[in-house]
Amino acid sequence: MNSNTQISYRPKANGAKVSPVKTAITVSYGDGIGPEIMEATLRILEAAGAQLDIDTIEVGEKVYTSGVTTGISDTAWDTVRKNKIFFKGPITTPQGGGYKSLNVTLRKTLGLYANVRPCNSYYPFVDTRHPDMDVVIIRENEEDLYAGIEHRQTDEVVQCLKLITRPGCERIIRYAFEYAKNQGRKKVTCMTKDNIMKQTDGLF
Repeated sequence: MNSNTQISYRPKANGAKVSPVKTAITVSYGDGIGPEIMEATLRILEAAGAQLDIDTIEVGEKVYTSGVTTGISDTAWDTVRKNKIFFKGPITTPQGGGYKSLNVTLRKTLGLYANVRPCNSYYPFVDTRHPDMDVVIIRENEEDLYAGIEHRQTDEVVQCLKLITRPGCERIIRYAFEYAKNQGRKKVTCMTKDNIMKQTDGLF
């Protein structure tokens, strides 16, 4: 937050003011359009009255090109683990050169196996063809093709291994049903391609 941020205080019963408790978060502005998006988002959070204590770290393209193939330094990892909340903009992974996707690294290192994406309509404030949209997509984040296991068979053929495990399936399915129950939702839809991938998606 900038130095001009207006902080609101909760008054005590005797009229004295109590400083708000701020939440420590780690922020990375990211690459490409990331800084623009992050600046706008932080302004929205500020206007909404969020009390944030922000630690900013550098991850992504600049870190990759400095020689760190994971895209995140040990110092940045320490900050993420300390604050336990990581708010980041889009990150560029350089093509070739053995660079690993930082998003995949974060998921696997921190156990972020569930990608939860609410999709809501803001109609009539935002015109849309789907005014009643209220869907939450819960996607497995670590297995399947996200395992990133690839090899070249010939000069003209490369292969990617689609990795599905029973524990991974059970974990994300249980998460989806528990989420639905806790949020008062009455329907869970499973989306697979098990008509073609009969063993992998079939196991799921």
